[in-house]
Amino acid sequence: MPCFTHRRIGSLSLSVCGLLLWGVLSGTVALAAETNKIPARQAGKAPVDFTQEVQPLLAKHCYSCHGPDVQEGGLRLDQSELAFKKLESETTAVVPHHPEQSELITRITSKDEGLQMPPEGERLKPEQIEVLKNWIQQGAEWKKHWAFQPPQQKSPPETSQSQWVKNPIDAFILSGLEKKGLVPALPADRVALIRRVCFDLTGLPPTPEEVDQFVNDSSPDAYEKLVDRLLDSPRYGERWARHWLDLVRYADTNSFERDGAKPNAWRFRDYVIRSFNEDKPYSQFIKEQLAGDELDQVTNDTIIATGYYRLGLWDDEPADPLLSYYNELDDIVSTTSQVFLGLTLNCARCHEHKIDPVPHEDYYRFMAFFHGLNSYGTRGDQLSFNQTDITAPELAAKYAKYDQQKNDLKHRMHAIEETAIKKMSGVDQRRSETRERGKLLKEKLAEYLEPDESQAYQGLKETLKQLEADRKKLPPRKAALSVRRSLKEPRETFVLLRGNPHVPGDKVEPGFPELFGETEAIIPKPAKDQQTSGRRRVLAEWIADENNMLTSRVIVNRIWQHHFGRGIVQSPNNFGQLGMPPTHPELLDWLALEFVKGGQRFKAFHKLILMSNTYQMSSRHSDQAAAVDPANDLFWRFNMRRLSAEEVRDSILAVNGRLNLKMYGPGFYPLISQEVLQGQSRPGEGWGDSSEEERARRSIYIFVKRSLVTPLLFNFDFADTDSSCAIRFVTTQPAQALGMINGHFVNRQAELFADRLIEETGTEYSKFVTRAIRLAYGRAPQPGEVADGVQLIQRLMQKHSLKEKQALDYFCLTVLNRNEFVYLD
Repeated sequence: MPCFTHRRIGSLSLSVCGLLLWGVLSGTVALAAETNKIPARQAGKAPVDFTQEVQPLLAKHCYSCHGPDVQEGGLRLDQSELAFKKLESETTAVVPHHPEQSELITRITSKDEGLQMPPEGERLKPEQIEVLKNWIQQGAEWKKHWAFQPPQQKSPPETSQSQWVKNPIDAFILSGLEKKGLVPALPADRVALIRRVCFDLTGLPPTPEEVDQFVNDSSPDAYEKLVDRLLDSPRYGERWARHWLDLVRYADTNSFERDGAKPNAWRFRDYVIRSFNEDKPYSQFIKEQLAGDELDQVTNDTIIATGYYRLGLWDDEPADPLLSYYNELDDIVSTTSQVFLGLTLNCARCHEHKIDPVPHEDYYRFMAFFHGLNSYGTRGDQLSFNQTDITAPELAAKYAKYDQQKNDLKHRMHAIEETAIKKMSGVDQRRSETRERGKLLKEKLAEYLEPDESQAYQGLKETLKQLEADRKKLPPRKAALSVRRSLKEPRETFVLLRGNPHVPGDKVEPGFPELFGETEAIIPKPAKDQQTSGRRRVLAEWIADENNMLTSRVIVNRIWQHHFGRGIVQSPNNFGQLGMPPTHPELLDWLALEFVKGGQRFKAFHKLILMSNTYQMSSRHSDQAAAVDPANDLFWRFNMRRLSAEEVRDSILAVNGRLNLKMYGPGFYPLISQEVLQGQSRPGEGWGDSSEEERARRSIYIFVKRSLVTPLLFNFDFADTDSSCAIRFVTTQPAQALGMINGHFVNRQAELFADRLIEETGTEYSKFVTRAIRLAYGRAPQPGEVADGVQLIQRLMQKHSLKEKQALDYFCLTVLNRNEFVYLD
């Protein structure tokens, strides 16, 4: 929204952007005593919902001139208790129950160019003005922001079409539709439904055989059996792990100029996949990532989980090391608050939050939980603080035995060397104490040793050589990207004035944001054998607590988002007052409480959503519904969606039969052209050469280099890895078509697709075309579709003089390039 230029009338300078700010801020308003009591609700007018109608309207307007930094005309609207006070002009912006006395209404309805607000740009619409008038007429009740109140248990509403309600989700959705005079879309057909649920849960298309089995299964539980099978598939974890990796800014490199590798980052990716497949409770999932090294039971998995802290950007050569360290902490505060709580605490780094009730101090109290963490590394030591040895005890014992034997041999050899050195000149003795020792011993040791000493020394060398050879035969040690050497006595934390680490202010202790009510964090005194402060565990347990008013809301909204294309709250990382309000607040609360009641298990929650009629609706358009709700905020139909970048690539490999389903392990390197590699500061550095078999693995296992995203994934809107990515862009742009038609990868896969079809059907064109359609789209060919395909193949050979295999390859390329391949109904 543009910030409008102000016009001063007397001592009062108002703009809608300023006047409307108080709706952005929560708090209890102390209303002026009213001598004339007017009914809060006008007869015949529905009560205005402040959080759903007024607050969003106010929040979207400019507020910068009447906020914490500037108060034009004495008007400050960033604090609720100040919104109703008289201004310097002796007028009042809002007079409860009296819109005719409220300067806000006077200004936004004025036709006088010197008075009207906003002074420039688009005026408020009549219906928006009516909302504000009604709100004031009804008492200008100022409710606390919806997200800053605990979820409320509400029973599913009654509906007139109760036969459509399969579970409570349907009741909430249908109730909203009925209020607007709308009806839900018809059910999706069986082919569309199986493709939808297969991609949602596994990220892969169903085979024609799976489609036929489902379509022909007339049992009442056919769909439920399908859902259960997909939830049990290891492909489920691969699909849903990717959503989480987007949130926690997963990548295998550090960014900045060198963009060096993060050793063993892939173990975190594998941990997330395993966690989803094991249906790990969300509360445990939270605790492991935030405090896996501080739990009662520390395992390799919980250590790997702390790689969460090491996934962000890291500058190996910062101009200001102290500022760089605080930037790392800011990344952690930002990611943690947005991902788990849906709060933008990072907005309070330099000053108090401009919108939400988050004081400057709250940011640093929250940061204090992480102040025992060291930086990712230093230029000279990029491993000590982020790599933990997780070698199995039996193997570690073998390495320890070899290391002890090696030390013993080295010690005995050193003693013989010292005997010889004592016989050397003073110059050589001093030389032995420098880096020249090795060269000295190589040149002169033999001439100063007695025969028996020389024999013993040579015997020790041979034994050491054999020992090292035997040691190399052991399986390699295992290390994990993780938190290592977290301080038991954390650094002191100070409020940084204007966010400048070189200008510390007051000291603060770890604490929770004041909007939650209780801010004090009780940190138990560390035990003697405890290696860390335990602060992060306190924070993790507070976030994971089932009574935290935001945690469950935020995660169920994310799950809904990935099933329906958008969340009930369409700003999933921001539940604050500049975020989008929930379209179905009662449903969101019901889902949050149901998730907690179910033990915070993902799979049961998925099933609850997938079994609803809401999810099983078709994407069929309705002119009537679109006229009332063009954005489909009420979910009157299922939104068609484009496949994600990974789904596009994996689907191509799946339909041509080359998809390698190998799970876990280090990432692989897709083939990238030299032209693309030249775009790096050091062309090709850090990009490996994987085998063809490895390159056919699922996209989640691709090595994610921040400065070199695989072109096909980049074109189809791969996640931004620099910060938490809650919503990927969904674009339609020329690079997608160019990559799909001209790109080496897709052309090569189309050739392999043709090879598969020839192997299965021969070169009888009608069978070839039919099978191609079945594999790519799941459905049977439509009337005339096979004939069109055959005609295309023949035309390519006859008119364009292509050989038969070339024509078949090009036909397969056209199949992969149709909208139906990359869009789901």
